[in-house]
Amino acid sequence: MEPNGPTPEEIPPACRGVVTDYTRLVRTLGGTVLELLSEALGLHRGYLEHDAGCLEWLNIAAHYYPACPEPRLTMGTTRHSDPSFFTVLLQDGVGGLQVIVEDEKLQPVWVNVPAVAGALIVNIGDFLQLMSNDRFKSVEHRVVSKSVGPRVSVACFFQSHGAAASTRVYGPIIQEGDPSPQLYRSTTVEEMLQHFREKGLDGSSALQHFRV
Repeated sequence: MEPNGPTPEEIPPACRGVVTDYTRLVRTLGGTVLELLSEALGLHRGYLEHDAGCLEWLNIAAHYYPACPEPRLTMGTTRHSDPSFFTVLLQDGVGGLQVIVEDEKLQPVWVNVPAVAGALIVNIGDFLQLMSNDRFKSVEHRVVSKSVGPRVSVACFFQSHGAAASTRVYGPIIQEGDPSPQLYRSTTVEEMLQHFREKGLDGSSALQHFRV
């Protein structure tokens, strides 16, 4: 979608009046998020946006889940994490998004993410978990089918694109004096996306392929 998005004629008429403005505003939000995440890593505010190029490309995916008469027999989207730097999600009030958290026994459980009017969801993606050396955690999530609907959501994925996706190498950021071991090998966006597509939504994390 950005920076070289479709022409207005290529955008569905129902979305044409809002997509450009929404994309611009989400990119602005993305810049603010990256500044905060850079500071959290002990880096200068512009590192992730300018030095690492995490704001270079924005890909938008709009999802439409019709109401399901037997939701227990199907799944909207299976367990996965996003092969992006991070994702900004807009969802309607129908619900269905779930994330994995650990309970008091440190066992993984699925919990609902309720829709809050006027709020956006920001999910850390696989690349920021790799770059932060596990200081940030990529969010494993799924979408369950609902008997009400339709459910509509819009996900904005921040990624590299074009030549940068295959030539820019990303690895764990470990500050001088930090005794933490390097948990991942370096890779490119293109390599991770290729692995993500090849393995499919099989319930496993793409990051396991890059662990050292």
